[in-house]
Amino acid sequence: MSAAAQFVRQGKKIVAIGRNYSEHIKELNNARTKEPFFFLKPTTSYLPSGGKVEIPRGVIAHHEVELGLVIGKGGRDISQDAAESHIAGYALAVDMTARNMQDEVKKKGLPWSAVKGFDTFTPIGSFIPKSFVSDAHDLMLSLKINGAIKQNGTTGDMIFRIPRLIEHVSSIMTLEEGDLILTGTPSGVGPLNAGDSVECTLADPTGKVLAELKFTTESRGGGYQFTP
Repeated sequence: MSAAAQFVRQGKKIVAIGRNYSEHIKELNNARTKEPFFFLKPTTSYLPSGGKVEIPRGVIAHHEVELGLVIGKGGRDISQDAAESHIAGYALAVDMTARNMQDEVKKKGLPWSAVKGFDTFTPIGSFIPKSFVSDAHDLMLSLKINGAIKQNGTTGDMIFRIPRLIEHVSSIMTLEEGDLILTGTPSGVGPLNAGDSVECTLADPTGKVLAELKFTTESRGGGYQFTP
């Protein structure tokens, strides 16, 4: 099995694109960027489907369902025309965010590493081979909490398309086989509470489900505690 297909174990980095859906930008009162904006998450934040997201003490943890793309062929300064050949497949993911921590560090101009990097803060589905997806910009993303739909959007609403994302990121840092690029979240983000049950789906335009991702949440007993 290739490193790409085993990206959760063998990938070296998670590159997360921010502010890539207009309605999500509006709901958080953020400014739209003139070029793709991204941050890094540690691979230790991966949580396989069926696991439990641990909510640190004092943290308001928000869900952000996303389409992830898995790099199959590494490269630097990849052109948009060549970008497709570097994709091995896709994965359904949730970018968990410590929102109240983020609000504080944004005010101070500080990095987001802790906000996004807690253990279990990247619930991740199984690898989806590229051949299973006819058009990555025509997929439906949904997230339910305790059976109630909270996020329901289409990848067609991305501001910056996938080839542009790969071009931009690879112009700054080399992409390697098994790396994951999270492509942004549609609107509807919100908090998760201990004991919640979360179900996410990725579907094609016909309604065929390509991937499911399920997890529950619990309070973390020890470790970091956020105090505003």
